[in-house]
Amino acid sequence: MKQSRFFIPTLRETPKDAQIVSHRILLKGGYIKQVAAGIYDYLPLAYKIIKKIENIVREEINKTESVEVLMPALQPKDLWVESLRWEQYGKELMRLEDRNERPFCLGPTHEEVVTDLVRDYVNSYKKLPIGLYQIQNKFRDEFRPRFGLMRGREFLMFDLYTFHKDEDDLDVWYKRVREAYKRILNRLELDYRIIGADSGNIGGKASEEFMVLCDIGEDTIVYSDSSSFALNQEICDLKEGDPSPDGKGIIKHAKGIEVGHIFKLGTRYSELMKANFIDQDQKTKPIIMGCYGIGISRLLMAILEQHSNDEKPVWPKEVTPFDIHIIPLGDNLDQGLEIYEKLSKNYDCLIDDRDERAGVKFQDADLVGVRYRIVVGRKADEGIYEFQDLKQGIKKELKLSEIEKELKKWKDLLIQIFM
Repeated sequence: MKQSRFFIPTLRETPKDAQIVSHRILLKGGYIKQVAAGIYDYLPLAYKIIKKIENIVREEINKTESVEVLMPALQPKDLWVESLRWEQYGKELMRLEDRNERPFCLGPTHEEVVTDLVRDYVNSYKKLPIGLYQIQNKFRDEFRPRFGLMRGREFLMFDLYTFHKDEDDLDVWYKRVREAYKRILNRLELDYRIIGADSGNIGGKASEEFMVLCDIGEDTIVYSDSSSFALNQEICDLKEGDPSPDGKGIIKHAKGIEVGHIFKLGTRYSELMKANFIDQDQKTKPIIMGCYGIGISRLLMAILEQHSNDEKPVWPKEVTPFDIHIIPLGDNLDQGLEIYEKLSKNYDCLIDDRDERAGVKFQDADLVGVRYRIVVGRKADEGIYEFQDLKQGIKKELKLSEIEKELKKWKDLLIQIFM
């Protein structure tokens, strides 16, 4: 892709209202633009990364034998009345009326809609289990939207709903999806913890949160320094230095960003909404449900909080917007374009073909955050270029054939890790 044609409206000054690193990078780097409080445009760089995050989620969730659907964002009041959540959910539920004064809401989640879908088609244990997921915009009328994509009023989310004949089958799927979440966050190269949590407005008998460790996180994680024990501080009162309840190690505290939440809903929705099935013994029983969510747009922000240095991003392998950033300086554009044409056969390349000073090109390249950079500069006439690995902090003067060998090592390693 030629940078002159790829819309990246970078800013020279950091916006004053951006309080955290990820928000500053996303605004300054031309990834997002605020439309209103908690509502953003996703510009080409951000959207390209988001699509890669989505694809990772799809790949891993498809392995659970769940299938993708798309449900409406606009939901009728009647369904929310059935589940008793029309009043329970509170002011965060965005309510509106159509021209005939019929009440609707913009969905913050889809338990009601998906339960209504399944109850009309599933009436026998022979049709269970089922897993249905979607990736869609959600809406929540936050009292105080803040920190950019961390707490917005419109956000992009993955949500999966599973339906079962008994608790044992729910447990099997719950563990299966839990493992898929771990694979997703590992592929995104995130440092995270899985913690016991309060089920909140969603309900159900048990839930766990996936917390990305980060100093600006809104939640406090209480965990053992010697085991997997971890809880949200909301549901326990353990101080740092206390013995861990599981008898292993002592309690530590850390801040975290919730990027995923999984729930054992049980019959919370199916009983109220009469989503029933006929079991093997010919008895009518409520379908048992599970619910699983991942904040896709929030993941974009969480990745940046862990993968930036001096307010410059270095994107993880699988979500980098481009594989290579080629930067011709001075009169070397033609040679840069030759390199671009050659490498584009095997890699997703961005070339800065703009008529700009070197300083501007490097400033913008730092905000794009592509790990591998080729500078076509003062030794270009000798066929020697500066090859940079931003993650390792390495700069080498190499011929193109040598650069290709370096890139092949990276590509081969990527294939080994994720295939």
